[in-house]
Amino acid sequence: MGLLSVAGAASVWRGYEYYTQGKVLSCKQINTDEYEGEVAGSGSSSYHVHINVAHPRKSSCNCPHADGRQIICKHKVALYFTSFPKEADAYLAEVEAYEREQEEYEREQEKLRQERYEALKKYVMGLSKKELQEQLLEALLRSDLDDYDEDDDWDW
Repeated sequence: MGLLSVAGAASVWRGYEYYTQGKVLSCKQINTDEYEGEVAGSGSSSYHVHINVAHPRKSSCNCPHADGRQIICKHKVALYFTSFPKEADAYLAEVEAYEREQEEYEREQEKLRQERYEALKKYVMGLSKKELQEQLLEALLRSDLDDYDEDDDWDW
């Protein structure tokens, strides 16, 4: 179980931002699995951060969000990315791939909406005046029945 896998998405993203903004003021490796350093906060404070990559819940940070709690804050993530820059690159690649997938999905949805619009337009334009009136009346009645409340007055 890696540090990023137990962190919340917001902490990972903000930690990545802190990493790219150079907010990790110091970083040193303690042993094979442990690193510690100072990370600047959003204000004038800086926080002492200790991460254990083998046991992420044993990591610590004295920021108000994580102090005394076994959560992974943005400061821990920033120190992690500083210690493992290739992981930061991999994270960014994942984010970019996700954004590309979302853009493609949105393009496909827009294409489907446009196709549906064109099909409906062709159908409606092919109706006679009488057929159009009948279809409109049915649609209005369905809409009114869906919204109907027994206390409503039906004023036409």
